[in-house]
Amino acid sequence: MDNTLALLKAIADDTRLKIVRLLLQRNYCVGALARHLGLTEAAISQHLKILREAGLIIGERRGYFMHYYVEPKHLLTLASEFEKMAAIQRQTCKPEEEDCTQKKRDKCHVHESGKECSEKVHLTSMARVQMKGRT
Repeated sequence: MDNTLALLKAIADDTRLKIVRLLLQRNYCVGALARHLGLTEAAISQHLKILREAGLIIGERRGYFMHYYVEPKHLLTLASEFEKMAAIQRQTCKPEEEDCTQKKRDKCHVHESGKECSEKVHLTSMARVQMKGRT
């Protein structure tokens, strides 16, 4: 899981994600990436350092230049982690069994509405949160 977090942090930046996408298509050197993305070579080098430290890319010296490519096994690791999370079955809320005090229940939007905790209520509340984020 620690490696998964490091991988996610490494590709959480838009520029680094673009670099990974480019490197999946073919190998690039720093200068070519800089020209392609419209950034300085220094900026690209800093991004490559983070990607390298996370193990996402590997550098290979060719003459005077270092060419980079993606290490696909780490992307497969990420994909596997997301598949595991997607397969988790959501369980209903059971405040009595989980020792929720009345004070905690009062903060729960489901108990405020007088409804039972269910998948439907959860999905409705998620939709409300997503709609708030779009406004």
